[in-house]
Amino acid sequence: MPSAKILSEKQELVKALVEKLDGSVAGVLVDYKGTDVTTDTEMRRKMREAGVEYAVIKNSLLRFATNDTALSDLQSFLAGPTALAIHTEDPVASAKLVAEYVGKDKPMQIKAGFVDGKVITADEVVALAKLPAKDVLVAQVLGTMIAPISGLATVLNANIRGLAVALQAVADQKSA
Repeated sequence: MPSAKILSEKQELVKALVEKLDGSVAGVLVDYKGTDVTTDTEMRRKMREAGVEYAVIKNSLLRFATNDTALSDLQSFLAGPTALAIHTEDPVASAKLVAEYVGKDKPMQIKAGFVDGKVITADEVVALAKLPAKDVLVAQVLGTMIAPISGLATVLNANIRGLAVALQAVADQKSA
């Protein structure tokens, strides 16, 4: 049985982890086994720059943190080495960065993830990582919304231009 001091420290860690999970819009659980130090350092630097919080988490602490929450389904993925990458604002950022370091020649593996309190599989995390950035998606939506309006403006402008040319022709004919 752990001492009261150690138990209270672990309870504080779980409490902080619950707050981080509640405050994040998305996250990815990763099996980092076999990743070399150079790759890990590079990945952590990129994550810091992107605002992604990445840390190795004890499975037991994460299990306690996800008890009685919408993320309790993550508990089935808590075996072996586990790291957690979360972001508080961008639901795609953590998935994109982790996906860069997962592949045929790279040992890191995606276990699962979550978006807005819903647990997603590793395949869904990869699909999420393939989405364009939020700014690009917003630009694409706005572009498709503006296309009919700009088409209408072009047609109306062509009619007005045609009328102006006809009036100019009539004016030129009467002055001649």
